[in-house]
Amino acid sequence: MHLVRAMRPRQWTKNVLVFAGLIFGQKLTDPASVELAITAFVVFCLLSSSVYLLNDVHDRAADRLHPAKASRPIASGALGVGAALGAAAILAGVSLGTAFWISRPFGAVAASYLALMTGYTFWAKHVVILDVLALAAGFVLRAAGGAAAVNVTFSHWLLLLTLLGALFLGLSKRRAEIVALTDTAHSHRRSLAEYSPYLLDQMISVVTASTLLAYAFYTISPDTVQKFGTAQLIWTVPFPLYGIFRYLYLVHQREGGGNPSDTLLEDRPVLLCVALWAASVVLILYGPWR
Repeated sequence: MHLVRAMRPRQWTKNVLVFAGLIFGQKLTDPASVELAITAFVVFCLLSSSVYLLNDVHDRAADRLHPAKASRPIASGALGVGAALGAAAILAGVSLGTAFWISRPFGAVAASYLALMTGYTFWAKHVVILDVLALAAGFVLRAAGGAAAVNVTFSHWLLLLTLLGALFLGLSKRRAEIVALTDTAHSHRRSLAEYSPYLLDQMISVVTASTLLAYAFYTISPDTVQKFGTAQLIWTVPFPLYGIFRYLYLVHQREGGGNPSDTLLEDRPVLLCVALWAASVVLILYGPWR
């Protein structure tokens, strides 16, 4: 179905960040909190799909010039503009209504996400540097929303890590787009004309180092150790280390990284790394010895 394709369900993997608040807020064993987190995940899936529909309507002319995006339902004409905008409005209305039903704080975060991504669609994505910062802020709001849904205080460390990790993915995506589109990159998106592979490599290097150091410091932070009653999270550091290096390998050696969601789903080493990291965190925080 063309509408389902335009909603980009493969991109919903980005919304698993909603569950970070559940896991690190130590509510994974509380059925009511799990139910709220799942509902929050669905809310962000519907919200993000509404934004994708709006974005594809707005960018349909530019998408027709892109080798991959030209086949999208709206750009190809398989899905009409009116139907897409109507579906976007319904998805946004249902998801926001559900978000405020869960709680006012979660509803406020969900509304902020929708406003931010709408601003990104119409303006921010054409402004150099601000484009990747806006995308990263969207990931931070996902994480903050998950914490608000289950009523836990989300660590500032984890919010910082979410921001840095999202910047890493966003900058890597920009680099992949420039390499793939070569001389036509500026015609697809104005901000791409302001980037170069060298500039992006410098930014990625800074963010990579910052992300790994921030995660390592978080695992041994006195606040973290006191909160969880364990200093064993330090043993999970090799997973983000390998995951980031593997992603850089895909970007530089395989000309990948253009779609982080596809990379997560299709690259088995990355997928296995994420799964092992999540399993190790849950085991350390919720193991039988706790």
